Amino acid sequence: MTWENPSNDQLKQLLTDAKTIAVVGLSDKPERTSYQISEAMQKQGYRIIPVNPTVDEVLGEKAYSSLQDVPHDVDIINVFRRPEHLPAIAEEAAQTNCKIFWAQQGVVNQEAYDFLKEKNFTVIMDLCIKVVHAVLVKG
Repeated sequence: MTWENPSNDQLKQLLTDAKTIAVVGLSDKPERTSYQISEAMQKQGYRIIPVNPTVDEVLGEKAYSSLQDVPHDVDIINVFRRPEHLPAIAEEAAQTNCKIFWAQQGVVNQEAYDFLKEKNFTVIMDLCIKVVHAVLVKG
């Protein structure tokens, strides 16, 4: 089945309910998109958990090497990695308690989508979490 995002009402509800976002691929470089979007979401009140084995801390939060290493409950897994990395990240996500997988704008992988849907995930692809928040929650 072709990937399909949840409705705007569903997106608004999950962003309203969420408190913690694990950001896979979060860079510690302020000029990077992942940093800018995560910083904006942090300013909106979300706790950002960096998941990146190459950094120790981002936005004042300890970074973790993998999703399995995160000792906190996570509401949304937000992914800033190229599409070819999504299947492996999806497998890792399936081993967590989180059930929302969000791939940023421009990132789509049908294999990851199908795998996650079989695991009862809500899957969002090719949408910027910051833009959706601004339009549906803050708007």
